[in-house]
Amino acid sequence: MKTLLVWVSGTLTAATVIIASFLIATKSSGQPTSFGSSAGPLAVKTFAQNLESPWALAFLPGGRVLVTERPGRMRLVSAQGALSPPLQGVPEVWSAGQGGLLDVITDANFAANRTIYFCYAERAGQTGRSGGRTAVARAALIDGDAPRLDGVTVIFRQDGPLSSGNHYGCRIAQGADGHLFVTLGDHFSFRDQAQSLGNHLGKIIRIAADGSVPADNPFVGRAGAKPEIWSYGHRNAQSLAFNPANGALWEIEHGPRGGDEVNVIQPGKNYGWPVIGFGIDYSGAKIHEATAKPGMEQPVKYWVPSIAPSGMAFYSAKLFPKWAGSLFTGALSGKMLVRLSLAGDKVTGEERLLQALNERIRDVRQGPDGALWLLTDNVAGRILRVTPAGD
Repeated sequence: MKTLLVWVSGTLTAATVIIASFLIATKSSGQPTSFGSSAGPLAVKTFAQNLESPWALAFLPGGRVLVTERPGRMRLVSAQGALSPPLQGVPEVWSAGQGGLLDVITDANFAANRTIYFCYAERAGQTGRSGGRTAVARAALIDGDAPRLDGVTVIFRQDGPLSSGNHYGCRIAQGADGHLFVTLGDHFSFRDQAQSLGNHLGKIIRIAADGSVPADNPFVGRAGAKPEIWSYGHRNAQSLAFNPANGALWEIEHGPRGGDEVNVIQPGKNYGWPVIGFGIDYSGAKIHEATAKPGMEQPVKYWVPSIAPSGMAFYSAKLFPKWAGSLFTGALSGKMLVRLSLAGDKVTGEERLLQALNERIRDVRQGPDGALWLLTDNVAGRILRVTPAGD
């Protein structure tokens, strides 16, 4: 650690900085802001702005970006950072609390089939009670003067008690076989259901691109179990990605007060929520029986206090050679970008970056250009591009 003297609201203040994540140049509107890091000075440039609570981005051919806004809009962003009008064809979302239009990815064969998949909170009714649930849809992205979604088809709907507005999960990752993995939250008020195989709350599911259930899912044929389930015992995972080094599926989920977790996901395994964990309830009350229990998986990394992780990217490009193989995640309450150094499936170190931006980081992606691309989560949200200074 290093202690620096920094100006905060006109006052000279001592600040503790982890692994050289310190500000080395002042921020000016519309211009790169330079920060220090273990890979050298970083430039942070606003690529696009005036987005309302952006949640996810996906890269398109020609330098364009597809971005979701939580209130229910999806936009194209040109290679110059210009926003399109909202795309037509997006289904109605339930924009309440943490719900709305959330993750989006392009199909691995997008250049040929123009297919995207997206995840959102859908209003539903159940036994006289209304609320929200996570839904996954696929569509074709039609380009032209009036870009739109065509052939929108809901391929999955979460089953179980409905959410009043919280803990939808809703990150999507596509496997090498084309199947989709989707994180599903516990809906906050129903945390014990994360241990039940009879619903989709607090689970990661695996479905085919058309929504059907792959025959080799771990609970196919088991009485009383939802066949889509891949793993269970999760709280609210907003980070999901495959490690290109070995093909392993990694997930990062929110804990309550403490206990955000990084997990390496294996089929059929129980990741413990709420039986085991490292946090406490927001009231200060005890939640967990213990921090470990036979038959339940341990995280490879956890945070106490919470940083509220969201978004996830393994770095495999050449722009930051010192960071090859690193895992990045954003932090909402922590207002930073976090880099985890890895050795196989073990976390060996942590670096906290861009803290002086004072921004909630919602999504993190590695771009085709090798840069790190971030979304800031607020009503005047931005897409940020992070490169080596002077690149």
